[in-house]
Amino acid sequence: MTPAGGVCRAAEWPPPTGPGAVFETHKITRSMQTGRQGQAESGLQPGATLQNRYLIQGVLGVGGMGSVYRARDMRFPNVTKLVAVKEILNLAPDPTVREMIVKTFEREANILATLSHPAIPQIYDYFTQGDRSFLVQEYIEGKDLEAYLGETPGMLSDEPVAEWAAQLCDVLAYLHSHQPDVIVFRDMKPSNVMLDQHRRIRLIDFGIARAFAAGQKGTMIGTEGYSPPEQYRGEAGPTGDIYALGATLHHLLTKQDPRLEPPFSFAERPLRKINPLVSPELEAIINTALNYNPNDRFPTALAMKEALLSIRRAKTGMLTAKFSDLPAAPPSVSAGAAVAAVTPPASEQPAAAPSLTGGEVEPVWRFKCEDEIRGSPVLGPAAVYVGAYDNNLYAISTEDGQLIWKYATDGGLPGSPIVNDDTILIGSEDRRLHAVSARSGRIQWAYYTEGPVRATPTISEGHCFIGSDDGFLHAVNLQTGRRAWRAQASAPVRSRAAYSATRLFFGTEGGEVYAVDYAGEFRWRFKAKRAVTGAPLLHNGVLYFGSVDGMVYAVEEGSGWAIWKFRTGKPIISSPSIVGNNLYIGSADHHVYAVDIRGGREVWRYETGDQVNSSPAVYNNSVYVGSVDGGVYALDAGSGRLKWRFRSGGAIISSPVVRGDIVYIGSTDHFLYALSA
Repeated sequence: MTPAGGVCRAAEWPPPTGPGAVFETHKITRSMQTGRQGQAESGLQPGATLQNRYLIQGVLGVGGMGSVYRARDMRFPNVTKLVAVKEILNLAPDPTVREMIVKTFEREANILATLSHPAIPQIYDYFTQGDRSFLVQEYIEGKDLEAYLGETPGMLSDEPVAEWAAQLCDVLAYLHSHQPDVIVFRDMKPSNVMLDQHRRIRLIDFGIARAFAAGQKGTMIGTEGYSPPEQYRGEAGPTGDIYALGATLHHLLTKQDPRLEPPFSFAERPLRKINPLVSPELEAIINTALNYNPNDRFPTALAMKEALLSIRRAKTGMLTAKFSDLPAAPPSVSAGAAVAAVTPPASEQPAAAPSLTGGEVEPVWRFKCEDEIRGSPVLGPAAVYVGAYDNNLYAISTEDGQLIWKYATDGGLPGSPIVNDDTILIGSEDRRLHAVSARSGRIQWAYYTEGPVRATPTISEGHCFIGSDDGFLHAVNLQTGRRAWRAQASAPVRSRAAYSATRLFFGTEGGEVYAVDYAGEFRWRFKAKRAVTGAPLLHNGVLYFGSVDGMVYAVEEGSGWAIWKFRTGKPIISSPSIVGNNLYIGSADHHVYAVDIRGGREVWRYETGDQVNSSPAVYNNSVYVGSVDGGVYALDAGSGRLKWRFRSGGAIISSPVVRGDIVYIGSTDHFLYALSA
């Protein structure tokens, strides 16, 4: 049985001890997956409550040592906050074993409590009731890579696997540099890696992770087939995690489960003979990680990540680092053995290739909401306003980041607010447009639609214009909150409208971009191949917008005729910004682009570590933008070179706003940040 969501499975926890522990872990895993005898009964039924706080909604997984449940945290009555509750049954008759189980449970809780990384689930609580212990963690919607592999027909290509590998290297590097104690995960395998709903990697099940001390020996522990040779001898170190990652990647690319093969036999099963879709460069990286001798593997997870990123840079035509330039390369690996250093001809190199260096910055202040911030903040005279998925609209002092007031709706707030004199307007998934006093945070009026409101409002001509998932663009009188008219589109409207003196322009999830006049009458329609979610931008008689089809379009304002289009590698949700002759926009292909609006030619591109759904803001010759990799980037507007970078604790979908040399931006780690520009 494979959980559909959550962060952990009870079957492989707590770890067995003593000789043969590696093989015992494997048996427990298979028992859980096949539902064989010996599996624990699910003890908690839907409707049960733990600690008068956690309402059990269902079972995510059942294993030999307990269950994992989906539960709702009732401390948040106005928002549905889901958690994963991991249950450990302690029924051992031997008091020594019972004590060991409790200590191991407490060790996992204590390890997780010290960790803060986007790929590691957060821990919220842990407690014991009778013969059961419970660990309350972040709920993750998704599936583990073992389940994903089993549901995927044919072989996986190397592109997604290399991307997952780079993300796993990043989290291993974090664990291996953890202070005061280095953490060794010790059980990397596909079933301990989840692919969440945002297609990001999450590392789960820290039941056998432990602090590392050089020269220290312990029990044989891990999972047969993935564990490195030295772990069978009771030695576990950071390079053992690198070996297990190599074994995991080999399994994903060959569909050959190493638990069913002779130990350490990867060299007898060459990757590219089994899966021709694998590149020689990726095969060399995985083979390096799988070296029998720890000294012949990558010395650090960061070195392995850099090798993986070099492949991607080579494929995109960007200058790559040679493997010999990576830190502390193993002497048995020759320069270029793991990564082909590719320098394209000068005529094929992108203009003004961006620098990959830059300093880190610290926040001026940060304010914590109760859930993710996905929309963008907006600035008033002395306050910054932002909505969060805890259903609240916040007013926060720009001076010191202190709360002024908060206003609660009945749904999440994925869009951005807008300021109109003393009124803040924001749409909510409760199907309403809310008008709130900027001074007091009290409701002035609410306008109802027939679907969730995920768009950001636009104000013009005494009216607020806002799209809804009901498929209409609504025109609402600012004074009364009553409808003036609504224009029906063909699909949900999540795009913020742009406007001129005579017309409004907005996109739909069906791919249409409409022009309507101020009476709500349609003037023209443009059809992209996929959704237009970002806001169009009107500039000098031309409408610019991106689409989920991966294109940036330039369309004539009066007629809707296309002037030019520019292709990126993946979907675009980001909205464009224009300064001078350059248009700036992000793409899910991980890049921020500068495009010359005079002909749709690329000026430069900058690569982040993940999708760029944030919309760039331009201020004092700098471009500020967030990335799903958790970073906020300040780039030189002319060259695309990195000036500085800030790392938050979660993906950044929010777009920045800048005023007075301060950048304000929200993150899915629940914080609103104020950064020095």
